[in-house]
Amino acid sequence: MLGVARARRRSTDSRGTYNLLVATRTMLPVHAAPTCSVAGAAEIVGSKWTVLIVHDLSEGPRRFTELERSCAGISPRTLAERLRWLESEEILARQSYPESPPRVEYALTDKGRALLPVVHEMRRFGHDWLGCGVHDT
Repeated sequence: MLGVARARRRSTDSRGTYNLLVATRTMLPVHAAPTCSVAGAAEIVGSKWTVLIVHDLSEGPRRFTELERSCAGISPRTLAERLRWLESEEILARQSYPESPPRVEYALTDKGRALLPVVHEMRRFGHDWLGCGVHDT
């Protein structure tokens, strides 16, 4: 449920400048991410690139360059930041191999695999309602 807050906004028209009292919708404190499971999950899933990275890793471990190619439009810096964040959230694990040249792979953790039904439903929604994709449901 949304709360209502009142805010003053300055506006100008042919009569001059004046203050308007407007109502804006705000989330109630009960919906804050630390206390609301839906808000907490939305914070993770709603972060740009997260669902695409989880989707790519659902097929198995991937190297940085493989993820970069599959997420067209993401900059290397953004991908690195997103991977570090997902690792800190324990959604994926980073595995380094002592080879020359060094090899690093990323794979989903149990917590990351728990997001796969959400990804599946997003794929189904996109297919059924947005006319996107050719993926099987």
